[in-house]
Amino acid sequence: MAANCKKPQLRAAASRRLLSIVSVTVLGVLLLIFLLRTNSDFVEPPSNKVDNTFNPVSDVPHFTAKSNLPKQNELSIKLEERNQLPPRNVDLFPNLAKDHIVIVLYVHNRPQYLKVVVESLSSVVGIKETLLIVSHDGYFEEMNKIVDGIKFCQVKQIYAPYSPHLFSDGFPGVSSNDCKDKDNATEKHCTGTPDQYGNHRSSKIVSLKHHWWWMMNTVWDGLEETRGHTGHILFIEEDHFILPNAYRNLQILTELKPKKCPDCYAANLAPSDVNSRGEGGSILIAERMGNVGYTFNRTVWRKIHRKARKFCFFDDYNWDITMWATVYPSFGAPVYALRGPRTSAIHFGKCGLHQGQGDSGACIDNGVVGIRVEDSDKVANIKSEWNVRVFKHQQGYKAGFRGWGGWGDDRDRRLCLAFARMYHLKNTASSGRVETS
Repeated sequence: MAANCKKPQLRAAASRRLLSIVSVTVLGVLLLIFLLRTNSDFVEPPSNKVDNTFNPVSDVPHFTAKSNLPKQNELSIKLEERNQLPPRNVDLFPNLAKDHIVIVLYVHNRPQYLKVVVESLSSVVGIKETLLIVSHDGYFEEMNKIVDGIKFCQVKQIYAPYSPHLFSDGFPGVSSNDCKDKDNATEKHCTGTPDQYGNHRSSKIVSLKHHWWWMMNTVWDGLEETRGHTGHILFIEEDHFILPNAYRNLQILTELKPKKCPDCYAANLAPSDVNSRGEGGSILIAERMGNVGYTFNRTVWRKIHRKARKFCFFDDYNWDITMWATVYPSFGAPVYALRGPRTSAIHFGKCGLHQGQGDSGACIDNGVVGIRVEDSDKVANIKSEWNVRVFKHQQGYKAGFRGWGGWGDDRDRRLCLAFARMYHLKNTASSGRVETS
């Protein structure tokens, strides 16, 4: 009888031990999942599904729409209002292709370059099927007139309303009390935070990074024409000559990317080495993402946007070096882009972004570019049956690289973070976590 009483007791004790083991195991699995999701080194491969959700940057303080942005002057307000105007030439091109790739051309003040790029775009096969957005860093009448003359596709102009070029007597332009060069702020009683090399901000220099970041946030999340766009967007600059086959090649690449290179984040029109015209042959190339004719979708933009703090706090005024040195490495895996063996875009710039004023031929040899367009550049020349060659271990910025400076002022960093949040204030209540470390 005593033995029979002990059996239920033993079974109950064994059940309790089993339940404890199961509970500990479940808690351990849940903890592991939590740690993986919150670890900034967790590798999330690029997805072919479009991510239309928004997760705001948690490090950016909650602020009203204008309170954390500089006070606008009259020109800034007028330009921001212009950004709401619909595209032009809708009467000439009333319908965009269903699978169109939006083209964004970001410009500064090099009219002689812009004329060349616009002329090249006019010969691109398929250009009339899509929308061209021209993003201006400030307002320059000659640049504006060139874009006004475009008649070959739908075109929309947008202007960075917080460009330093628009503010002559205060941040983000130059303030009378700003520190200069290597001034000691305490001794000079001036305003400014120096970069890692002891140099204070130059408004003309920091505008490069500000414009790119404002443009990206505005195109993906601010404009009525593109904030719901589910496809890819191509980004080019005013010194990128676009060959006639670029758009058709790009359509092929974006279609092949998920099949041929699922680990690729983007498609590129040109090699990452801007001096190269490509290797030739019959093979696709996967290499590090370049800065000439790069194309990606909203899912990739979300990954970039979640790294806003890394982008805004890295001490380098170049947006592309910032991406290569700190943002892309934080993804945890190589950031490859797929391209063809022959370039469809050519970088022809010979002077800096703020050296283009004056003589119309100042930055172009003899006033002309002299790029020869071959017959093979006029038709799509990428084949779906080609294999992919991956370029690994390409030369780049090594771990520990701290940037070239020029981006140390706390005001610029805070403005940069404000751009990351400006279109998403209504979503803060239901937002999820975002990586910002």
